[in-house]
Amino acid sequence: MDNYKRVQEINKELKIDAVLISNGNNMRYVSGFAGETGYLYISDKHHMVITDFRYTYQAEMEAEGYEIVTIGSGGYEEAINDILRTDNVKGLGFESKDMLYSRYQDLMDKLNVDELIPINDEITRLRRIKTPKELDYIKQAESIGDKVFSEILTFIKPGMTELEVAARIEYLLKIHGGQSTSFPAIVASGVNSSMPHAVPTLKKIEDGDFLTMDFGCVYEGYCSDMTRTIVVGKASDKQKEIYKIVLEAQLAALDVLKAGLKGKDVDKVARDIIYKAGYEGCFGHGLGHSVGLFIHEDPRLSPSEEGIIEAGMIETVEPGIYVRGFGGVRIEDLVVVTEDGYENYTHSDKSLIEL
Repeated sequence: MDNYKRVQEINKELKIDAVLISNGNNMRYVSGFAGETGYLYISDKHHMVITDFRYTYQAEMEAEGYEIVTIGSGGYEEAINDILRTDNVKGLGFESKDMLYSRYQDLMDKLNVDELIPINDEITRLRRIKTPKELDYIKQAESIGDKVFSEILTFIKPGMTELEVAARIEYLLKIHGGQSTSFPAIVASGVNSSMPHAVPTLKKIEDGDFLTMDFGCVYEGYCSDMTRTIVVGKASDKQKEIYKIVLEAQLAALDVLKAGLKGKDVDKVARDIIYKAGYEGCFGHGLGHSVGLFIHEDPRLSPSEEGIIEAGMIETVEPGIYVRGFGGVRIEDLVVVTEDGYENYTHSDKSLIEL
């Protein structure tokens, strides 16, 4: 992959001699190397993967065109110092938003450079607008989620625990081609569905429960994300009312979504509908987030997001209403933004399903 050239441009803009990339997703994006341990080193003269023996062969296969450096008994610091000396580096950039302070201190103490220079999220920002290949991977990952939702509806029965349903979802995601889950599946029933990020429990699903299921998988490194809320049994009038408001808010936000808007402006459309319906204080999270190699990426759709949404960005659109002691509803689709709208990658039914 030649994304290292884009990093070299960042080096020039920031006036640094080289950069040490430590974020695993950024390493994969720039080089193709998906190993769990290592660094990328990029200067004008070199683009290298630095790793240990366990990942040398993988790096050779995945990081085409990169120099592969396998550390010896002196560890990463000795290998990096050898490179810095050869390259005559004085100022070395590092990913300050990724690195633990203890690791930073180690590098400060052991690397032979004049200065370690924080570059914040400059490399991460390269990942915001997806390439056609990335979009294809994300679309495929989301289609796996659609299949799983359809199948899980035939599995759910009163008396099952939330953990049973969550386990089945994660099993099906892999059966249909997901390499892993993009996050642990959220399955929340009854009053538990009033918690947006509830952890599945041994609670049994009862007749009349809201059941919220939020899940995704990883396909070729890229994540999917979707949420559907159903009612097990017959929905009450209050459940129908809440569901209708959430769906109206989601559809209204999708109706305005397009390139050129600030994230907070899209969020406001959905939030106003929910608040005006009398549920202010019951929608405490942002409307959505970007998705890619990592499940929660920027820019967001949230009240504080000043960033502009651009064509080729992925966004989730997931309003919710959560009523403590009663339950909650969230409906989430995954879309790619276009110049004049969006393409929705999620195709599962959004009408209220009563099992």
